[in-house]
This record gives sequence, structure tokens and C-alpha cells, in this order.
Amino acid sequence: MRKLGLTFAVALLVGCNGAAPANKAEGEAEGSRQAANRAMEGVAIEGRLPTDIRRASIVVRDMDKSLEFYRDVLGLEVNYDTVVELSGVNLPVGEPGTKARLVLLNGNDPYIGWVGLLHPFDPPIEGNDEPYATRLAPGTAFLVVNTDDAEATCEAATKVKGVTMTGPTRLQVYPGRDGRPDINVRGCNVFDPNGVAIEINQLLN
Repeated sequence: MRKLGLTFAVALLVGCNGAAPANKAEGEAEGSRQAANRAMEGVAIEGRLPTDIRRASIVVRDMDKSLEFYRDVLGLEVNYDTVVELSGVNLPVGEPGTKARLVLLNGNDPYIGWVGLLHPFDPPIEGNDEPYATRLAPGTAFLVVNTDDAEATCEAATKVKGVTMTGPTRLQVYPGRDGRPDINVRGCNVFDPNGVAIEINQLLN
């Protein structure tokens, strides 16, 4: 199963520990992490900032389909799964007393870059069966995930019912920071089973 560094609109990339890879798969993952570190060269953070981007939470239509995508395709790991009762006020979802299943998933970092899936089911909320938009507009958020194998991950995504691919897997080249080498990224863009836009990419050496 692939483990990802998950990001919300920008990459939150995790450094590597310098240990020698135990096998080919770990070696490829290590190479991907090193490429990620190089892509972030030129980003200077002096001291601790007051804010972490902890988690992006998504109100989902179907928990099983969502888990098939986020857990089984992207390789995120479930670390919390429970039923909660919504107030309908502070988090304006559903009516007061609505029961919802809340699942939290993590990538490689134990604290930042998580995904939360919230499925209100008793009673279901309005709009659950309506088609989702397939074009982005002002105010729309999208998730960016880094994977060790973009080709395999994008191919697996096409097999999940409700996922829409916006185009084939391709190479994207971004200018490096401050005259550094270009950043080469291979990946694809999809809409998940809930209509959330996702960019799946792999930072190349």
C-alpha cells in the first residue's frame, strides 16, 4: 500500500531520516522523498510558526466509496473511526442531533496533512444524491497529494466508482525557486466520489 504526504493546496513535505532503504520499494520511496526535499529548497522557515495546517475534512456522500479512494487507492491509513452527533450550528452541517460517521486518515506525518471524512447518515443531508460540479470556481479548494508512483495511483483511481479523471497522467514542469533547477512532477487530476478535486503527483528526481 502506498503511503502519501498529503497537502492542502500546497505541499507539506516530510524530510527523510537518512536510513538506508531495505528493499527496492523503500528505495523508490526514499528517492521520491529526496526529490520532494529538493523541490522545497529555497523555502526558509526560521523558528516555529504559530500555525500548522493540520487536516482537510470532507463531508462525504458515501463512506465506503470514499474509503475505497482515500484508504485503498491513495494509501492513507485510518487512525480514527467513530460515530458523532452534530450540533448543526458550530459546524453548519445537518440538523441538530444528526448522527455522522467520522473517519480520520493520515499519510507519513503523525500530525499534519491528515484527511477527515464526515458522513452524516441519520438523517441524510440534502443534496446527497445531486451531481457534483466538474469545474473549479472561486472559493473551490483542491487537495494535492504526493505519491511514490503516480502512474499506478492514477490508474487505480480510475477503477473507483464515482471518480472522474480530468485528463491523462502527464509531466508538469514548474520553475525552481530563485534560479534553482526546474521542479518536475508527474501526475493526474481527478474528482473524488464526493466531487472534491484532487491532484495526484510524484516529484521526479
